[in-house]
Amino acid sequence: MRDGFISVAAGTPKIRVADCRYNAEQIFTLMREAAKQGVKVLCLPELCITGYTCGDLFFQDTLLKGAEDALSTILEATRNLDLVAAVGLPVRNPYDNKLYNCAAVIQKGEILGLVPKCYLPNYGEFYERRWFNSGVGVEAMIPFCSQEVDLLSNQVFACESVPNLVIGVEICEDLWAPAPPSVELARKGATVILNLSASNELVGKADYRRSLVVGQSGRLICGYVYADAGEGESTSDLVFGAHNAVAENGTLLAERRFATGLTISEIDVDRLVYERRRNTTFTPGEGEKEVWRSYFSLPLEETRLTRYISQAPFVPENAEDRAALCEEILLIASLGLKKRLEHTHAKTAVIGLSGGLDSTLALLITALAMGMLNRPATDIIAVTMPCFGTTDRTRSNAEVLAERMGATLKIIDIGKSVKSHFQDIGQSMDNHDVTFENGQARERTQVLMDIANQTGGLVIGTGDLSELALGWATYNGDHMSMYGVNASIPKTLVRYLVDYVAKDNLEKDQDLTSVLEDILDTPVSPELLPAIEGKIAQKTEDLVGPYELHDFFLYHVVRWAFPPKKVLRLAEQAFGKAYDRETILKWLRTFYRRFFSQQFKRNCLPDGPKVGSVALSPRGDWRMPSDAVASLWMEELENL
Repeated sequence: MRDGFISVAAGTPKIRVADCRYNAEQIFTLMREAAKQGVKVLCLPELCITGYTCGDLFFQDTLLKGAEDALSTILEATRNLDLVAAVGLPVRNPYDNKLYNCAAVIQKGEILGLVPKCYLPNYGEFYERRWFNSGVGVEAMIPFCSQEVDLLSNQVFACESVPNLVIGVEICEDLWAPAPPSVELARKGATVILNLSASNELVGKADYRRSLVVGQSGRLICGYVYADAGEGESTSDLVFGAHNAVAENGTLLAERRFATGLTISEIDVDRLVYERRRNTTFTPGEGEKEVWRSYFSLPLEETRLTRYISQAPFVPENAEDRAALCEEILLIASLGLKKRLEHTHAKTAVIGLSGGLDSTLALLITALAMGMLNRPATDIIAVTMPCFGTTDRTRSNAEVLAERMGATLKIIDIGKSVKSHFQDIGQSMDNHDVTFENGQARERTQVLMDIANQTGGLVIGTGDLSELALGWATYNGDHMSMYGVNASIPKTLVRYLVDYVAKDNLEKDQDLTSVLEDILDTPVSPELLPAIEGKIAQKTEDLVGPYELHDFFLYHVVRWAFPPKKVLRLAEQAFGKAYDRETILKWLRTFYRRFFSQQFKRNCLPDGPKVGSVALSPRGDWRMPSDAVASLWMEELENL
C-alpha cells in the first residue's frame, strides 16, 4: 500500500445454482487465493452465494437461511485474512419483512456492512422486482450471522491505516441507472467503487459495459472494480460471461471474460486524491444526504506492481492510436498558428531551420497552417545559419527539407558576425564556455527577428516541452520567438510526429520522406561546439540525460505531483532493464535541479498552443515562482 498502490481484484467463482454450501467453499477458496497473491480489496459477483438465477427460489426460507449460513462459513474460513471482500447474497430485513439484493462487505470474520441494491431492473430478461425491494432510503441495523449489522446503501468503508482508501459499493444495474449511487459515494470520499454484477452476455453488450465502467471511473476520478457472474449460473435463457474489469480514472487496467478466477491490478489512490484536489468541479455535494462511514484497517505493506507502467507516457503504444494522436496534435498546433498568423496579418512565417527534429516539426506545422490559409509555402522563410558546430549533414538536411516543403530558403553564415561580437566583448575563440555557445544562439535569434521585421512576419519558435522543463535553451536566444508551436510537445513525441509525416508522405514525395528519416537518425544537438572531423561534437543527451527518462519524470512530477521516491519507483518498474537504479537516480536529480533553477525561462515564455495534459505555460497550467527552492525534493532523493 505504500506510495498509494492498493492491490484489488474482481473475482468470479464457479458456482452451483442454489447450492450455498458449495458456493461458500468456492468463495472462501478464491478469497484465500486472492490474499495469497497480495490482494487487499476483492469484489465478487452479485448474489454469488446463491446464484443470481435462482428465480422464485428466492422466496424460499430454506435458500435464504442457507445463504446466511454460507456467509457465516465464509466469515469463519477467512477470519485470518486481512483483505476486504464484497460478497453478494439475498438478505431479509426482519423489521420490514422485505428482501434485499445485498453486498456483504467483510473482513477478518466481521461484516462491516450490508449494502442493498438501489435500482432493480424489471425489463427484458430481468424481473428483480418480483423478489427484491429497492435499497433507496433503507437505513436499518439488523441481526445477521450472529452480528448486528448496518443495512443501508449510503455507506462507505474507510481504511484507517491508508486514509486515501475509501470503498463504496453499488450493484450491477445501479451503474446503468441515470444517477448511480457511486456518484454520491465518490463525492463523499469513496476512491474505490466495487460493483457486484450479474450482467448476461449479448452481442455488443461487452463493449457498452466496458465503456460504462471506464467512463464512470473517469467521471468520478475513482478506481472501479467490476465483478460479473459467470460459470455455474443457469443457462436456461441467459449466458453469463464473467466480464471482470478494473479501471482507474478513465483507464482500463485489467480485464477478463469467460473465465473464473481473479482479475488483479493495482489502483493508485494517492493519484486519485490528488486529481480530485486539483479538480475544482469535483465538489462534496454540501447539504445533501450524509454518508455513513464504517472503518477497517490494513497492514502497511509494499504492493507488488503488476499494472503496466509505460516508458513513454506521452506516446500511445498502439500504432493506430499513435497515428491518431499525431494527426490530432498536428491539427491543434497548426490551428493555433493559423489563428495567430490571421490575427497579426503576418506576411511571412520565419523559422530557424537547423536540420534537427524540433525545427523540422515547426516547419511541418507551419506548412499545415499556411495550407489552411490557402497561402503558398513560399510565405515560409526557412533560415539556416551555419556556424562553428554545424555539420554538412544537418546543413544539407535543412536545405533539402526547405526545398521539398517549398519554403523560401535563406542561408546566412553567422560565423563572421559572431567572431566580431566576441572581439567586441573580449571572448576568446579558444574558450568554448557558455558564452561561446550562447553567443551563437542569440545571434541566430537576432537574425530571425530582423528578417521577420524585414518581411512583416512572425518568428516561429522551435523549442519543445522537454527543453522547457530542463531549461535547455539560451535565454533570449532560441528561448525567444513570436509564437512557439512546439511548446507543449515533449521530445519523445516530437520524434513520432516527424516519423508520422515521413510515413504519410512516402508515396507522395519520397525525397521528403528520405530527408525526414535522416533527420530522425541524427543525434539531438544544438551544434554550438566545433565539429570533430565533420561529426557532431555536442550530443544533448550526453549532457542532460536521456530524454526518455526526463519525459517520464516530467509526466509523473508535473501531471500527478508524485514525490521523488514514487517517481523513482515507477521509473525502476518501467526502465529496470534499460537503466540501473543509480543511473535513474542521477538523471532524476538532474531533472529536479534544472526544473527548479530554470523556471525563470518559463515565466516569460512566448505564446504557444497546449496540445496535451502537461504544459508549462505560466499563463496556463504551471504557475511557479522563479526563486522556488528544490531543497525538500533533493533531500528526499538523497535519502533514497
